This record gives sequence, structure tokens and C-alpha cells, in this order.
Amino acid sequence: MMFTWYVAKRLFSQGGSNERASRLATGIATFGVAIGLAVMLVSVAIVQGFQREVESKVLGFGAHIKVMNYKSLGQQEYSPIVIDDSITSRLSAIPNVASVARYCIKPGMLKTDANFKGIAIQGIGQDYDRNFICSHLVKGEMPEFTDSVNSGKLVISQAMAREMQIDVGETIYAYFFEQTVRARKFTVAGIYKTNLTDFDKNFAYTDLYTIHRLLGWDSLQYAGAELRLHDFERLDETLMSVVNEVNRKQDAYGEYYSSISIRMEHPQIFAWLQLLDMDVIVILILMTCVSIFTTISGLLIIILERTNFIGIMKALGARNRQVRHLFLNYAMLIILRGIVLGNVLAFAIILLQKHTGLITLDPEVYYVEAVPVLVNWWWVLAIDLGTLVISVLAMIVPSFVVSNITPAKSIRFE
Repeated sequence: MMFTWYVAKRLFSQGGSNERASRLATGIATFGVAIGLAVMLVSVAIVQGFQREVESKVLGFGAHIKVMNYKSLGQQEYSPIVIDDSITSRLSAIPNVASVARYCIKPGMLKTDANFKGIAIQGIGQDYDRNFICSHLVKGEMPEFTDSVNSGKLVISQAMAREMQIDVGETIYAYFFEQTVRARKFTVAGIYKTNLTDFDKNFAYTDLYTIHRLLGWDSLQYAGAELRLHDFERLDETLMSVVNEVNRKQDAYGEYYSSISIRMEHPQIFAWLQLLDMDVIVILILMTCVSIFTTISGLLIIILERTNFIGIMKALGARNRQVRHLFLNYAMLIILRGIVLGNVLAFAIILLQKHTGLITLDPEVYYVEAVPVLVNWWWVLAIDLGTLVISVLAMIVPSFVVSNITPAKSIRFE
């Protein structure tokens, strides 16, 4: 075994210096492995980066789990449900629940002198997690909204600001339609941008106190409670705990509690993100086939060019198995060099994209302005090892060509 490895390294280090076809075959095989591996690594980094970016935005906008009135499921307008301290304490005590925040939502219409637009205004209090909106502010600030004071401030999206032709510090009126039309005057305190078109065009934020009074509900009635989790991977497990805690129970007004996860609320987005995994699998299969094909082609060319060498080895007593191992080791060295070059190329592309955002996207379609990338080192290791193992195994069958080469034939071939 050491003998075949030693000879393979000597042949590889020579690089087919005396055989032009061998040099070309080795170069093509190395290039094929490098390109195939680079495409696999970059594809996985892009898909995982895209999944993380879009998922984090969806999770930022919506709660991981919502507790609401059963009548509100699938409806545009919310029915009230009691969310008192007893309910919030019971929900907060559930393992993996990080925070519980009451909320109210009221459909309305924003109007300026020149434009008007229908939106949903969400009222939030001091217990609401403001980090997501704060991290996506492009102008102004996110006020410290409470459930006890009318702030008179509104946070809108950049899409709304452009459509309404309004900026931070300016005044805007919101109209709410029921039996009578009610108007509220707001000052634009902040403008956010997430590139999630469906959300950006429809959601604005103000204090919980104002929206609660507009709805005219009793003091302990809200649209529901938003739950955020420590570990999103345990969403289903935590949802079952919430269901067991509150579902099918009645509040003081005879209304039934219900719970819904963000995956249930936005199934189309999460299904789309999961479909991207299938694209990665297809790319991995295709690029692995490319690597195998180029390496097999290169190995066969090298074997044919080394026919005389094979004959001499056999004349000196080398067995078919030893010669096969020699060329398998040779092929493995080609594959290893291709893997190293592929990793260098892939990480150069990934780092360039990460720090420059060179490749851009239409945020109206893809929710991000530049192609996001994320390096998962376990995936990198798995792809590298998988490429090496599968490619070497694929070389076993073509290596049997050496069994048909005899010393006599090799002399005539020469």
C-alpha cells in the first residue's frame, strides 16, 4: 500500500511532464472538480443565507406564536379576547417563551393633502420587542410606546412614506370607519424598510393606548398576545404547550382562546423557503456528476498514456490490484487538489459578495437587495468529504482498465 502511494505521489508531482495529453487531462480533471465544488459551496451558502435573511424578517414582523380569539382566525379584523396578568403569567411560565406582549390592530386610512392609503395600524406597548423595527429604521426613531399614554406618533414604512409623499416630523391624519368616521392626528416619528413588500405596504405602528381606545374594548380586552421564543427550532413543541395551556378555554366574556404559529399564519413563505432545499439538492447532484465525469475522463486518458509504464510495472511483478490502487491514489490526489482550489475559489466569491454586495436582487421580488450568503462549516465539511469519497469510489470501475493491459500489449502499444 505504501509502495503504490509513493509511486502515485511521484507521478503526480511530475504532472505528466513528458506527456502533453496527461498534463491536459490532469488539468481538466482538477478544474472540473474545483468548479463543481465551488458551485456547490456557493449555492449552499446563498440558499442558506437567503433562507436566514427572509425567515428573520418574517419572524421580526410577526410573533413566533399568537394567542387570540378563536373568531379572529383567518379574519381581517380581530375580535377581542381577555389578556390579563393571569394569562400573560401562565404564558410566560411556559418553557422556551422569551416574552409575551399584548397588541391591538385597527384597519384605517392614512391621508395627506395629495394622497390616501388603506393600512393596518398596530398598537404596541412597552412589553413589545422593538429590536426588529429599530434595526430596520432608515429615518427617525422608534418611540417608547406604552399602553397608558397617547403618544400621537406613528412609525411607517419607506414604501408608505414615498407613496404618501411624507417625511419624518411631518403630520398625517388617520381615518377609521365604523358607524361614524373618526380621525386621529399623528406625527411621523420614524420610517422603516424591510423589503418585505406585503408587510411594508400595509403595517404602521403607534402606541397601544390609542388603538385600544379606538376599538372601544374593555380595559383587559386585546386583539391577542404575541409570544417570542428563545429557540425557534422548538416552535412546534412550544406551540403544543401553549395550546394545552389556553386553547378551548373561555375568558370572562365567553370567548374562546386559540393559538397559531407563524408557520401556520404564513405557510406560503415557509413552504417556498423549504422548496429552495430541493434546488440545492439538484445542484449538488449535477455538480457531483460533473466532477466525476471530468475525473473519470482524465484518469482514462492518463491510464492510456501510461500503458508502457503499466506494462513495465507488471513485468517487474506488480499485480493488477496494486496497479489499480496506484491509479486510484493518483486520482485521489487530483481530486484533493481540485477540492483545495474549489474551496479557495468558493470562499473568494462568498467573501466578495458578503463585503461588497456585488450581486444585487430586486427587493420587490426577493425581499433582499443583494444576494445574502451564510457559511455553515458543517455543510462545507460534508460537501468536501462527500465529493472526495464519491469521486474516489466512482474511479474504481474505470481503474479496472489496467487489468486488460499486459506487458506484451504495452510493448506493442509503445
